[in-house]
Amino acid sequence: MSGHSKWSTIKHKKARLDAKRGKNWSKLARAVTMAAKGGGNPDDNPTLRLAIDKAKADNMPKDTIEKAIKKGTGELEGETYEEVVYEGYGPNGVAVMAKALTDNRNRTAPEVKKLFERSGGNLGTPNSVAWMFTQKGIFAISAESVGEDKVMEIALENGADDVSSSAMVHEVTCEPAAYLDLKAALEAAEIPIESSDVTNVAANTIELASVDDAKKVLRLVEALEDHDDVESVSANFDIPDDIMSQLD
Repeated sequence: MSGHSKWSTIKHKKARLDAKRGKNWSKLARAVTMAAKGGGNPDDNPTLRLAIDKAKADNMPKDTIEKAIKKGTGELEGETYEEVVYEGYGPNGVAVMAKALTDNRNRTAPEVKKLFERSGGNLGTPNSVAWMFTQKGIFAISAESVGEDKVMEIALENGADDVSSSAMVHEVTCEPAAYLDLKAALEAAEIPIESSDVTNVAANTIELASVDDAKKVLRLVEALEDHDDVESVSANFDIPDDIMSQLD
């Protein structure tokens, strides 16, 4: 069981209590705008379809989404953003990747570097950790809400590569191209999805064997995700269930 989806579950629960919805909507709108540069029709642009799906999942108003699309296609004026991936190491040697959409990399880079350093980690050079990760669709499903057999049956019949389960969560992984169809199949089967995304997943993980170690890594991940320009964060940590149960 990779720690990634456990962290995705934490993020999902945190997001439901997050009072900074306006900040989150701003990031989602930026992602929609960037994706729309590849074409404004989500039926022909899977990246845009995924960005819209995330925005809708966060209850972003339809007119806000449409405005963001028009900025991307050039129908409306808007800021110019570029995607930058920052790579480095956090506490306990955990590899971390932070994908940002920024209109000023000269501002964003030193701010992200400072976040790594405050955690006891360090910002690395391009591809210093990216080689450890592969892009995958990933779903976290509460083990309390549905049994492993049902999840496995639906997932494997609809393009999933793997299903693994723990006492807390079922993790379903797939190739990015299968993500949207698999998500639709899980929803049609009324399987409640705690969180889902197309993101970078590590082939090997580092186990965080104490509450203190886990808190240090999670503080860095949270600090990066709270940065205005950071869209997503991936890391190769694993938190065992007994440690996970002690985290608030």
